[in-house]
Amino acid sequence: MYLYNEFDQTLVNERVEQFRDQTQRFLSGGLTEEQFRPLRLMNGLYIQTHAPMLRINIPYGLLSSKQIRMLAQISRQYDKDYVHFTTRQNVQLNWPALEQVPNILADLASVQMHSIQSSGNCIRNITSDPLAGVCADEIEDPRPYCEIIRQWSTLHPEFSYLPRKFKIAISGSPKDRAITQMHDIGLLMRKDAAGNTGFEVLVGGGLGRTPIVGQTIAEFIAEADILSYLEAILRVYNRHGRRDNKYKARIKILVKATGLETFKAQVEAEWADCKSDALNLDKKAIQQVKDFFVEQDYSRSDDSKLDNDLANSGAFRQWFKQNTREHKQAGYRIVSLSLKSPHRAPGDVTFDQLNVIANLADQYNFGEIRTTHDQNLIFAHIKTEDLFSLWQQLEENQLATVNIGTITDMICCPGLDFCSLANASSIDIAKGITDRFTDNAIDIGDVKLKMSGCMNGCAHHSIGEIGILGVDKKGEQWYQFTLGGSDSNECQLGERLGRAIAKEEVVNTVDSILDVYKQHRNGDEKFATTLKRIGIQPFKEKVYGAH
Repeated sequence: MYLYNEFDQTLVNERVEQFRDQTQRFLSGGLTEEQFRPLRLMNGLYIQTHAPMLRINIPYGLLSSKQIRMLAQISRQYDKDYVHFTTRQNVQLNWPALEQVPNILADLASVQMHSIQSSGNCIRNITSDPLAGVCADEIEDPRPYCEIIRQWSTLHPEFSYLPRKFKIAISGSPKDRAITQMHDIGLLMRKDAAGNTGFEVLVGGGLGRTPIVGQTIAEFIAEADILSYLEAILRVYNRHGRRDNKYKARIKILVKATGLETFKAQVEAEWADCKSDALNLDKKAIQQVKDFFVEQDYSRSDDSKLDNDLANSGAFRQWFKQNTREHKQAGYRIVSLSLKSPHRAPGDVTFDQLNVIANLADQYNFGEIRTTHDQNLIFAHIKTEDLFSLWQQLEENQLATVNIGTITDMICCPGLDFCSLANASSIDIAKGITDRFTDNAIDIGDVKLKMSGCMNGCAHHSIGEIGILGVDKKGEQWYQFTLGGSDSNECQLGERLGRAIAKEEVVNTVDSILDVYKQHRNGDEKFATTLKRIGIQPFKEKVYGAH
């Protein structure tokens, strides 16, 4: 993983002390709330329903065991003994005291972490495929390019106060696991006919109250030119994006209003002006960053041990099937650590679990941990001969729930329990769904359920195979359902099922939807395939009645 140099560390340390001074001035009355608000937002600090919330960046979802231990320490010293992993591969603290936040940032800086630009109208954390570097279908590891773009975008003076927040994702695989189509800019790695590396560039995607699937603005931009091309897009957006209405300020609204071809022409004109040696990426500069992402020192694994373990334990066999996947290196598997146990809210990890994860990462996984868009964690380099021992220890610490990809592996935002923007609760609904379906989640099959407490869509409900959106109706909590969304290669927005459902009927409604699926599916047919084949009408009739 990328390691800070002296310049990086100095920058982050000085930023901590700058924010410490700003916080002290605010608490002593030297800054008004209006003056302090943009300063705290640029350092990842929100004011939520019960307490401040601090969002911490995890660039392209990559953590070391040392960083995990620091998150554990911070959760115990400054919070309530847990952290929350988000759908953008970041981590959040829900209960820090405002006056202690500078101390938290200083502790984070000591392990090369920060929260700079994790909120505010700026370029946010650069996200990527959680399987980067270990999946067999990869064109090239996208993480070095994520790091290059992260360095370019951090404290970029021209883009610190954009019309609205701005999100970039990169995928290096033909199977897009980074949801690039739903980002302000999505980059898909490509090779041209001569074998040169470049990017297909998508623009104008996004979730929230106006979900839009991004469109291709450039089929191939050479790696040397990618920073200048991004700069051109950002300049056009910064100049023409709306600032009079924050609900219409995202680049997706600008692209839709302008039209893709006109927007592309504006970018091309800007690109001709902003190309320069300063933004050109030569091979040496790229290689310097690539050198941080070296392949692990894989050793030979005894596969016969795995065969015996699978034969002797049905529970382990089921976990292996559901929670592990193929690795590009023979003798290794990629392991998903489920953060969707019946005992906690989705994405939450306790102090004790964090320390266990760090220890297991050191023991089995080269000291590395990855975060995912599905609010789970990944050990990406597990020897097959170590899988049984790892599983036993994960099981003991409620990190081996056998549900990856199933209905109980749902994405869920904190909702009304924490978020000041939410219209309805999510966590208690998630608990009800988990309680109802835990015993038969595997039999039901792979179903992606995503649930948001408001239209901001932090839990990606618009692209869930089953999407649930909390809404407020005269002070009461109701929930709108959509079906048929997709976050895979061909992103697709879900179709509205019908009128909103009362809170007490949400779990029963999910049950009814799954009943239709089980009744109509052919063999092991996935939910999305069944829905596409029979259409939405049978689901409507089951939920609302024939009339």
